[in-house]
Amino acid sequence: MERYLDETLSVQERAEALTDAMTTEEQASQLRYDAPAVERLGIPAYNWWNEGLHGLARSGISTMFPQAIGLAAMFDTELTEEAGHITGIEARAKYNAYTRLGDRDIYKGLTLWAPNINIFRDPRWGRGHETYGEDPFLTAENGKAYIRGLQGDGDRLLTAACAKHFAIHSGPESMRHSFDAQVSAKEMEETYLPAFEALVKEAGVEGVMGAYNRVNGEPACASSVLMEKLREWGFDGYFVSDCWAIQDFHTNHRVTATAPESAAMAIKAGCDVNCGCTYMNLLTALDEGLITKEHIRTACVHLMKTRIRLGMFDKKTEYDDIPYSVISCGEHREVTLECAEKSIVMLKNNGILPLDESRLKTIAVIGPNADSRAALEGNYNGRADRYVTFLDGIRERFGGRVIFAEGCHLYKDRVSVLAQPGDRYAEAIAAAECADAVILCVGLDATIEGEEGDTGNEFSSGDKNDLRLPPPQRTLIEKILALGKPTVIVVAAGSSINTESEPDALLHAWYPGSEGGTALAEILFGDISPSGKLPVTFYESTEKLPAFTDYSMKGRTYRFTQDNVLFPFGYGLTYGDVRVTALEYSDGTARVTAVNSGTRTTDDVIQLYIKDSSEFAVPNVSLCGFRRVRIAAGEAVTVDIPVPERAFTAVNDKGERAKFGSSFTLYAGTHQPDALSGRLTGSECVSLNI
Repeated sequence: MERYLDETLSVQERAEALTDAMTTEEQASQLRYDAPAVERLGIPAYNWWNEGLHGLARSGISTMFPQAIGLAAMFDTELTEEAGHITGIEARAKYNAYTRLGDRDIYKGLTLWAPNINIFRDPRWGRGHETYGEDPFLTAENGKAYIRGLQGDGDRLLTAACAKHFAIHSGPESMRHSFDAQVSAKEMEETYLPAFEALVKEAGVEGVMGAYNRVNGEPACASSVLMEKLREWGFDGYFVSDCWAIQDFHTNHRVTATAPESAAMAIKAGCDVNCGCTYMNLLTALDEGLITKEHIRTACVHLMKTRIRLGMFDKKTEYDDIPYSVISCGEHREVTLECAEKSIVMLKNNGILPLDESRLKTIAVIGPNADSRAALEGNYNGRADRYVTFLDGIRERFGGRVIFAEGCHLYKDRVSVLAQPGDRYAEAIAAAECADAVILCVGLDATIEGEEGDTGNEFSSGDKNDLRLPPPQRTLIEKILALGKPTVIVVAAGSSINTESEPDALLHAWYPGSEGGTALAEILFGDISPSGKLPVTFYESTEKLPAFTDYSMKGRTYRFTQDNVLFPFGYGLTYGDVRVTALEYSDGTARVTAVNSGTRTTDDVIQLYIKDSSEFAVPNVSLCGFRRVRIAAGEAVTVDIPVPERAFTAVNDKGERAKFGSSFTLYAGTHQPDALSGRLTGSECVSLNI
């Protein structure tokens, strides 16, 4: 028996034995994302590229969860972990079926390039909805949970998660192939690196993906600074380039002159597998003396370790019998519905919600996102076997008449090509005039908010120019609100939006997944209470923000901004009235008591924030703990929430993290301890000095 098949040996021993059985040419071939078979050794072809950001993606039917930003809005890491685990189970089920049928194509493997844990530092970034928001702590907690779900807790990995994009990467999309992100040592350690460190050290993430841009002059996929961080953290997985990013070294960044030089720079720095084609030049780089055989061998050992940890060369794994029938089963769909229910954020409500069905005979559901599947999906998505659009959900739930009108195109000035501009406004007004209430469904989708090259965004290569809705939708809102009908605006978008309007109620639904319409209807009619919280700051406008290309944090995110806030990070209303009444702290644990003095049972999120007295602390508070709770009307609950020791540290100008402060203030509430959150909710946080 070949040593690499001996399951009694360590992963390292098996990987070295397998690698050393290959020729250098064969080893080099395995460093491509579309690695060919090495038939003489019984190594099957393997495509490393698969996606699982919020459900298994790009591989046919799967369970579709809310986009990652929606999962973050739940403030529920247990449910995030469950979503990750279902994604891993379905990936393994499909892998079992595909390999049995001899299909080893792209998007069919077990190395899932998720989660995206970049910091959503600027609301214009089109890919921000792939992340867990703007806060390093919230991002790390959700990232760890999703990885635990994806990778499982068995003897072998269920799937191999991948933290991306390491590490200073959040737009602009249009410049990413040539852009150099300049960031200080303090801000790198304070904001951009903590989540990656946590995922490596605390969750054991198997993969890390580099970014397209440079970081302080170095290509991210070959950065000596970033690669050294991975070594310091004890990373023991594989490193992959973003797709065709190594090609950018010589074509856009101009830090090398040729493809062999780019391949050499990447592999010498520690990039194991190339998503792209530049590693086709590795043997040329070897012939030119730019690299040694040991560089190729080392990378190949890393990749074989991952494949061995996945059980690919074992006779039998604990996951081999997962059947294809688990795909999008009823149990999995129930979980995605729960995620959608907990992710929707109520931003405004003058008392119209929940809707009183006894007073409603007809509801008009209007808007370009009312009957849109794309508004449920986000990007990096699979295909659901059942979609419940907002219109579908309301129709299924409401016993009266529902009238639908598209209202306008998502962003064009007309729906019908041969028509005059504004060709659907009259229909929308007529529908609203017939109704007792209007549900106005507006927003974006991934065609105008997404990744450069992957979208049809005619505005900014995936990014947004500002925080406003497209002009046709702004006009639609004005015309409908002018009628004076009771109106609820529902925004489907993955980022901060200012509707510039005063509806009776405003809900932000993100991209809520295949069951988004059911969840929305349940909230509208009071079957459940809204309970999502904003994982990003909603700003008033982009005019007061720093330049998009400025990677410093001043003026951005709740930890640093002093003004320009429309709705704060951590904010979200419910149908209850939950207030924190007591806070104690001892030995790293906060004990918090909350009371629901309202008339409805609701979920809510108890949030802990800390303010450090140190001169090196961030200007405002920092999230340091949270716990989702369900509280019946009139009930009080007491929960213990751990406060990590890291919460008491700050970062000096040299990028050194330590406990510099001598006193700290700990806050507990259902929102931030800022004045605006207090005004919007009518409640205050409880605090104590430590």
